[in-house]
Amino acid sequence: MKNKKFLFLLICVLAIIVVLLFYIVKNFNSTDKSITQEIIPEEEISENQLRETIVTLYFLDKESNTLKSEGKLIDSASLIQNPYKELVNLLIQGPKSQNLASVFPENTQILDAYIKNNCVTLDFSEELLNFENEDQKYNIVNSILNTLAQLNEVNSIEFLINTEKSDVFSDTFTHWQTLNNIVI
Repeated sequence: MKNKKFLFLLICVLAIIVVLLFYIVKNFNSTDKSITQEIIPEEEISENQLRETIVTLYFLDKESNTLKSEGKLIDSASLIQNPYKELVNLLIQGPKSQNLASVFPENTQILDAYIKNNCVTLDFSEELLNFENEDQKYNIVNSILNTLAQLNEVNSIEFLINTEKSDVFSDTFTHWQTLNNIVI
């Protein structure tokens, strides 16, 4: 009698184990299928979107008369040829925010830009000399310094007007000299 009870109990335990194994295998297979399903994005990312990057540009805040940063999404391919000239062109074009303003005199153009010994030389059209006062000159220099300082290789800038040194911008300006005076 004890043997029959033991055998019956053993069969019940084995039946429970088989049912549990069946349940586990069934759930594992159904979970496995959901893992291998292909996920399709709602919108494909274009090649242009993959190349986009955000640059920080510094413009004059109309209310506080200090420099403020503004991010701009651009195609990083535009920075490959001459990043210094491209960033200064973006500064000249001006901000998108209505509260900010470009620091450059009207019709200013960047003619060339190149780097040597961590100093970026910027060649501007003569319109750059049409700044109204020393505050505007200071803001021009700091707008450029803070914008170009995002590039690790840039430590200072030098100005040319139509390929010649100008008495007005005769100094070489370093980012660290003027950084403390900027409100970011």
